[in-house]
Amino acid sequence: MTIAHDDDIRLGETVAPTVTTITMAAALNRALADALADDPEVVVFGEDVGALGGVFRITDGLTERFGEDRCFDTPLAESGIIGTAVGMAMNGMRPVVEMQFDAFALPAFEQVVSHVAKLANRTRGSVRMPMVIRIPFGGGIGGVEHHCDSSEAYYAHTPGLTVVAPSTPQDAYSLLRAAIASPDPVVFLEPKKLYWAKGEVDTSVTVDLGRARIARNGTDVTVLAYAAMMPVALEAAEIAAAEGRSVQVIDVRSLSPFDDETVTAAVRGTGRAVVVAEAPGYVSVAGEIQARIFERCFEYLEAPVRRVTGFDTPFAPPKLEHFYLPDADRILDAIDSLHWDDDPEGAAR
Repeated sequence: MTIAHDDDIRLGETVAPTVTTITMAAALNRALADALADDPEVVVFGEDVGALGGVFRITDGLTERFGEDRCFDTPLAESGIIGTAVGMAMNGMRPVVEMQFDAFALPAFEQVVSHVAKLANRTRGSVRMPMVIRIPFGGGIGGVEHHCDSSEAYYAHTPGLTVVAPSTPQDAYSLLRAAIASPDPVVFLEPKKLYWAKGEVDTSVTVDLGRARIARNGTDVTVLAYAAMMPVALEAAEIAAAEGRSVQVIDVRSLSPFDDETVTAAVRGTGRAVVVAEAPGYVSVAGEIQARIFERCFEYLEAPVRRVTGFDTPFAPPKLEHFYLPDADRILDAIDSLHWDDDPEGAAR
């Protein structure tokens, strides 16, 4: 097994399958490069993704390597970007588009809901939409309004869309390769806060869309999270372990379709659950997960399912976002509020 590091890898280049330690940004870049090299029908486009390599440099080097007809810039017109991708997908290509920032995608939302998500159903499957919409999303980078948002519920609520959100460089690579290979449209949510987090990536590892991941084993309580909340959930689990609580952590990673099988088995095994997300809690993905757990695990639960989410307000300005985003303390408070035999007062907190 060969271990390489960032200095050994030039963005935009493809190497033989091996295990490398790279950032999530580099893993996404590698996935795009490998997909472009493997399939001539794959194209990458969006605002500033060409010569600049994208705002977050996810497409760095791709235009230089594959040419301007495979990775190219577009006008600042998100609806036009998605509309162009729809036409390409209808004619056999596999477009991968970047929305640059989460809230920038909203002008294209009508195209996504009315056409991207519905064309296969509208044509009884004769027209498929093999396209990927990449959306950098979430907070944690001190971005101003329209640059930090958690819009996953809009997409997950829309039948016809697969919605995934990786939390590790390995999943970033493997999920993006699976998304590009899918015959149906995938909204690929990339947590901006984790772009520069490092981890091992094995390019030979495949991941099925629609499956959750057990990130940590535990017996007392199951914490479910996704994207940038996963490191926070794992931090809380470490602290809880030092206090005598065995915490299982599930990386949901596929928001739609949802992996009921893995989640149900996990929660039935521990009897307690906490759902963590940075988006507002009202009418949210976290609320849907909570409801599904209640429906499928009610007779196994030792306590109500708790949620730890962002507040039901517009996203906080940069200097205040640390108050808005869930942290380990809020997760630990939720765990403490569950019914525990060794803490009879816990249920009242």
